[in-house]
Amino acid sequence: MQDDSAFRIVLLVVLLAVLPVGAYHRIKSQATGEKLDRRQEGIFILSTLRPVGAVFWFGLFAWMINPAWLVWSSVRVPLWSRWMSVGILVAGCLLLVWTFRSLGKNLTDTVVTRKQHTLVSHGPYRWIRHPLYSSAALVVTALSVIAANWFLFLTGVMVLGLLVIRTRTEEANLVARFGDSYRRYMDRTGRFLPKLG
Repeated sequence: MQDDSAFRIVLLVVLLAVLPVGAYHRIKSQATGEKLDRRQEGIFILSTLRPVGAVFWFGLFAWMINPAWLVWSSVRVPLWSRWMSVGILVAGCLLLVWTFRSLGKNLTDTVVTRKQHTLVSHGPYRWIRHPLYSSAALVVTALSVIAANWFLFLTGVMVLGLLVIRTRTEEANLVARFGDSYRRYMDRTGRFLPKLG
């Protein structure tokens, strides 16, 4: 329980550092006032992604407030791996911030592109097409191990699986928008990890 206190403080510090950065970039990207048609995600993603994500974040905040609330789903994880996951969390958050900065006004929380959308191929997009999802994978995995909690891991994996499914629609929209430019970009980059060779 003493270890949990240290990890809860670390998570609080990291979240207080990163959440305002994410909020700033989200607000800045909304400056156009453009309405985005989230229905393009499809009914399955619309009805599952955000609710499952909310369950994950609710569980994490519940653990941060009082780990005893999630003791039913706790697992034994070596202390060294929990601390190593703090480093993974920081790396994921740094990638997230770099992605936000690279996207600029192109940032959306859906598969729809903005009217003034540009094809971003700098920053982490130089190597991977979906660094936002890659950073989410690092963050979700790290948070689950830090909290030593299988429920957070399970809901986090569900969120990541739904994001992977959603990339098909997202990439189809980007191909429709940018045509051969995006196809060439797909040829030289990996979806979630850099392409080898």
